[in-house]
Amino acid sequence: MWLIETKNKAVSDNKADSDSKSSPDPYIVRATTMHDLHEIDAFLVDFVAAGRILPRTVGELELLVPTGFIAKVNSQIVGFVALEIYSPKLAEVRSLCVRPIMQGQGVGKRLIEACIQLASDRKVFEVMAITSTDQFFRNCGFDFTLPGEKKALFLQTRDNA
Repeated sequence: MWLIETKNKAVSDNKADSDSKSSPDPYIVRATTMHDLHEIDAFLVDFVAAGRILPRTVGELELLVPTGFIAKVNSQIVGFVALEIYSPKLAEVRSLCVRPIMQGQGVGKRLIEACIQLASDRKVFEVMAITSTDQFFRNCGFDFTLPGEKKALFLQTRDNA
């Protein structure tokens, strides 16, 4: 069992303790820096092991840091996301992960809002997300179709081995 203390609220992995909500949010969301790199890498290990995200090398994460965001409670990362900007037309939400005990408390939505704001600031036309939790993204304003009823299609060129 673990417990994260904040000045406004204690967050624990005991479900009975986490049913009560208080404000303001017990976490902060901020842009990532290179100083966060190894902590992000360690944070993502459990999500990779559970098959929630693909493995990333430290070099790959380094490329995502300039457009990444973390959520922290005290000094612990409880959420991470990055926006990979492909062109002025398209960016992708990458590696959205929120510690299970913090899910349902708005952490993921705040991380997505930070990505959308960054895309807007950089004048990116569209942001996409490839996900197994489509309802979450729909609740954040995403939809299945692109303007003009276009759809994104994918083809894998190799096995996941």
